[in-house]
Amino acid sequence: MWLKVSGIILRNKILLLCILAAITLFWGYHARNVEMSYEIFSMLPKKDAAYKDYQNFTEVFGEEGNLIIIGIQDSAFFQIDRFRKWEELGNQLSEVEGVEDLLSVSNAYNMVKNTEDRRFEIMEIFPDTISTQAELDRRAEIFRTLPVYRNLLYNQDEDIYLLAITVNKDKMHTSERENMVGAIQKIGRSFEQEQNIDLHYSGLPYIRVVNSIKIRKELYFFSALALAICIVVLFIFFRSFKAVFVPVIIVITGVVWALGMLAFFDFKITILSGMIPPLLIVIGIPNSIYMLNKFHYEFARHGNKVKALQRVISKIGNATFLTNLTTASGFATFIIVKSETLRQFGIVASLNIMGLFFLSLLLIPIIFSFIEPPSTKHVSHLNNRFVSAIIQRLIHITRYHRKTVYAVAVVILGLGIYGITLIKSSGYMVDDIPKDDPVYKDLKFFEANFDGLMPLEIMINTKQPGGVMQLVTFDKIDQLEQRLTDYPELSSSLSLLNLLKFSKQAFYNGHERYYSLPNNREKNFILQYAGSNESDADLLHSFIDSAQQITRISIRMKDVGTTRMEELYTSFNADIDSVFTSDKYNVTVTGSSITFFRGTQYLLRSLFTSLGLAILLIAVFMAVMFSSWRMVLLSLTPNIFPLIFTAAIMGYTGIPIKASTILVFSIAFGISVDNTIHFLAKYRQELKVTGWNIRKSVVLALKETGVSMFYTFVVLFFGFGIFALSGFGGTQALGVLVSLTLLVAVTSNLILLPSLLTSLDRLTTTRSFKEPLLSIYDEEEDIELDDLKILENNSNK
Repeated sequence: MWLKVSGIILRNKILLLCILAAITLFWGYHARNVEMSYEIFSMLPKKDAAYKDYQNFTEVFGEEGNLIIIGIQDSAFFQIDRFRKWEELGNQLSEVEGVEDLLSVSNAYNMVKNTEDRRFEIMEIFPDTISTQAELDRRAEIFRTLPVYRNLLYNQDEDIYLLAITVNKDKMHTSERENMVGAIQKIGRSFEQEQNIDLHYSGLPYIRVVNSIKIRKELYFFSALALAICIVVLFIFFRSFKAVFVPVIIVITGVVWALGMLAFFDFKITILSGMIPPLLIVIGIPNSIYMLNKFHYEFARHGNKVKALQRVISKIGNATFLTNLTTASGFATFIIVKSETLRQFGIVASLNIMGLFFLSLLLIPIIFSFIEPPSTKHVSHLNNRFVSAIIQRLIHITRYHRKTVYAVAVVILGLGIYGITLIKSSGYMVDDIPKDDPVYKDLKFFEANFDGLMPLEIMINTKQPGGVMQLVTFDKIDQLEQRLTDYPELSSSLSLLNLLKFSKQAFYNGHERYYSLPNNREKNFILQYAGSNESDADLLHSFIDSAQQITRISIRMKDVGTTRMEELYTSFNADIDSVFTSDKYNVTVTGSSITFFRGTQYLLRSLFTSLGLAILLIAVFMAVMFSSWRMVLLSLTPNIFPLIFTAAIMGYTGIPIKASTILVFSIAFGISVDNTIHFLAKYRQELKVTGWNIRKSVVLALKETGVSMFYTFVVLFFGFGIFALSGFGGTQALGVLVSLTLLVAVTSNLILLPSLLTSLDRLTTTRSFKEPLLSIYDEEEDIELDDLKILENNSNK
């Protein structure tokens, strides 16, 4: 088949170039419209109970993650000059487009009972009319007697004060949110410089925006860096600008296709899909290396350029196709995961990996058929002394030190299995942010002083209209809130009771000792006062629905990780069940903290499934290619071995299994098995040439494919290694672990695989392996002489 394919390609060069140009223009046109994602990375499928609970909550109360928090630690906060500047900061921030509301010490209010009108009046605690320090001190004392604000707007022990910004949820889903956050930061920096004091920023909207900006910057940075590394490595190996130019054109075209596909399918750039361009650059270069090496090898043998190009296609076309298919399969398994972000990543990555194969298969033979044949200098890399010395050393090891190879492999395997038992599973909402990043530091600042900022919501459905406003419901909510105070990971709760307690304090003329839950008689008076005030009614409606059937308890919590979160989730539900009876109340625990925790659990299960599927698919491809179950087991061994090794390293070093690290195994396995396919394909070719001399065939296969395996390893190792420079911990772990896995994989394929083939020669090299379902081009077979002349004539026109 590949012999016919080579003829078609070399006879229809202009037509194929025009088709490729048209396809590239099509995808390039769409690539102009690719957009960044401004949505939360949703890991839960829509049918999951936790996802449904969260949707039910947002339908009643709206989204809870729309607060940007600014904090200041300042013992001189209530000095009149500083306080005025803080007040001015709030006024400037309120003018930013997209800011809907602000809550701060400077605009806090007090409720004052108006006995004559039987209503509560809302009074500013710090009006603009304050002109003296004494007046400000008096107002500050009043503020401190209001427990409703304690540990909500300030931490008195640490002199920390907050400013909470409510942002427009619609703008948070568009590119305008970057301008909004940028404006907030600009105003904040001006305040810091003028007052010579630091501000702290956090909140889910803020973290999401800062991360999306980093993703966009890293997309450009890593794409350029990956391309630069590939150019340098290619030139060092091939010493030819032509051998650098063509692969670069191929991978750049592949990136254009990928970006166009993202826009065409209406997929947006996320932290995962932002990795696709540099990944395609790194993964696409090995195709060119194998093909250029084969082209130079064949041309050095007989000096016929067209014949060499024809043999590039027909000799390694099948193996290269299968290697790209296995790599694409590693990414395609993410499609079965119901996380939309991972599914999009899998679709685009797998399709474009196969696209890179077709680009390499077409462009390398076509372009090199038009240009001058390689000179002696250009093929001199085939006799590179350094690489040749490495290959000779590997041959020596596989021939004379196989027992040592097996002993080392068994020891590493034993240590690996033990290391795997040490792996822990965990994930944090800000897992990917380095600990020295200001975003991470600020989050920990708020966690230390306000017990966290991550949203946790408890929604209570009384199953009857008006059920929320019954005293028995108040008592049960109060019981639950008291139990929640036992958890150091949780902030003070905020619910309908806070408003009721605040109202009772106001009813008793502001005396702090009356900040408590009203009894049944007091409740009626207080609600009568509160109901006549529109501001109180609005506050009330933020905690209960219009039918007064459903209410909420809002809590902020620390980013404790999925392991601790699972324990807390179980404890929360146990506390709820002990307070609320299921026949009268339906209580659900939700919020971004819960959806993230449940989503991470779901994602890990799905990714393990996708890894198993990747191994199964690749085993099937191997079976089709080699028609021998023994050879399938043999070929999988040197590729599963590196996965065990890397998992063990994670166990020993304390790197947890999480969404970003589990990706390593599917990606690395799909890539590392490429070397096995190329080696075994060449080994089978050599068997026919050597008359089924197994040991000689192993040596010959190692000599030819070993060079390409070494070259591709260098590109892949440094290509993935660049992700260690990322500002995201998950991306860093992905780069380091994939590079490490590929290092072990290439060592395993160059030492362990040849050793096994030599030792188990008669057991593995069966008749079914010699006569496979998919035939690979015979070493001595060639195109007809007349066809070759036609090709040569066409190439000279």
